[in-house]
Amino acid sequence: MMELPKKTPTRSYKTDFKRNEAPISEGGMWLNGRKDGIDWCDVLVRDGVAYGEVSRMRAAERRAEQAVLGAGAAVGAAEGDYDDPTAVLTGKWGKDQYGKAHVFSRNQTDKCFQEVQIRLRHNMSAHFCNGYEVFFRCLKTDAGYAEIVRWNGKNGDFTSLKKLVGLHYGVQDGDLIEASIVGDVITGYVNGVKMISVVDDKVKSGAPGIGFNFGVGNTNVDHGFKDFEVHTYD
Repeated sequence: MMELPKKTPTRSYKTDFKRNEAPISEGGMWLNGRKDGIDWCDVLVRDGVAYGEVSRMRAAERRAEQAVLGAGAAVGAAEGDYDDPTAVLTGKWGKDQYGKAHVFSRNQTDKCFQEVQIRLRHNMSAHFCNGYEVFFRCLKTDAGYAEIVRWNGKNGDFTSLKKLVGLHYGVQDGDLIEASIVGDVITGYVNGVKMISVVDDKVKSGAPGIGFNFGVGNTNVDHGFKDFEVHTYD
């Protein structure tokens, strides 16, 4: 289990998504990818689940892993809109951040890349969003994965810092995913087990949040979060 510091957080937030909203607001607590960032998509809440709206789909996602589906990009390449549904908490947060959420997942498919993402040190404004994301694919097969990515600001400008592929890294309904950034160390956990970690120091501050992958079509309602809790420290 991710261990929190033995000190009082400078700021915390906890929600179990009780109110249906499009996009999520919870009394002005959240910024959204389309409403505020413009170039991304919003996060919606319905029946106790937060999930991403259907993305623009002007350019469908293509990855090397999709070759078996006849839609693969070149090895090492990835193509698409990258307008991931994104929601970032408002206000000032401590630089060391710890987030956790329970996964909602049904009708898992290998035809698209359903992901549940915890965001760390995100900064969102019109046409700009940077920060870190720790995420897991909602697929319990050998094609499951965990990844840590740094968003660099503009839509589609991101750096994959580490990716691990295999059954061990996919998630399913009810799993608890956790993510932390302490100094320059970013780590992801599933059900209390450390899965992935990397060092990066490019983004110094920002807010926690949640997100989902673009390009999943109407399977957007098949994966999301049942709750979200975050604690931050200076």
